[in-house]
Amino acid sequence: GLPSISDDTGLEVDALDGEPGLFSARYAGENCSYLDNVNKILENMSGIPLELRGAQFKTVMAFVSEKMELVSEGSVKGLITEGPKGIGGFGYDPVFYIPEMMKTFAEMTIEEKNYISHRGKAIDALKADLVPYLNTLTIKEKA
Repeated sequence: GLPSISDDTGLEVDALDGEPGLFSARYAGENCSYLDNVNKILENMSGIPLELRGAQFKTVMAFVSEKMELVSEGSVKGLITEGPKGIGGFGYDPVFYIPEMMKTFAEMTIEEKNYISHRGKAIDALKADLVPYLNTLTIKEKA
């Protein structure tokens, strides 16, 4: 019964018709590792030329209370590399390349990654809708 915020993120690859999308965490099967998922992406992308390797990380965030439901999105576009690069991050970070930064997510510092963050964009969009709503509540409702 308490107001809650939740989010989920997926990787959408153009050449794979949006896969893995909703199934990003278990793309290579139940109980798979990050490495299993990366290997499956690389296998499925084998032979696809650079200009067709577009992808995006998309985060969807929701706020739900008894009186309000809000949904927001944030995304960052990039390319799937032909092999892993970098040691930072997690998940698909070693194969998700941002041309403007000339790095994969796994090669970026946390500050660089946060600067272009899909989660950050989603929370900013949610705040833009949520703050005006919260400002309409009475003191009793805020407690």
